[in-house]
Amino acid sequence: MSTLTADNAHDALTAADRCDACGAQAYVRVLLDAGELLFCAHHARKHSEKLTSVATHIQDETERLHADAESTGS
Repeated sequence: MSTLTADNAHDALTAADRCDACGAQAYVRVLLDAGELLFCAHHARKHSEKLTSVATHIQDETERLHADAESTGS
């Protein structure tokens, strides 16, 4: 399993990508042998142990949460 970041990912996640668990904006893409799952930061953290054991790649763009908050002054 390898971890993809925003810098080395081929397809960056956008606001249109939604968490498969709750529908929030997805910041993590988990590639599996059978397809992919998208998760918000919360659900990616919640299921991280299991996901890392079954994933072929994990694209983690959660650092964008901090960048987005800084750019809006939050």
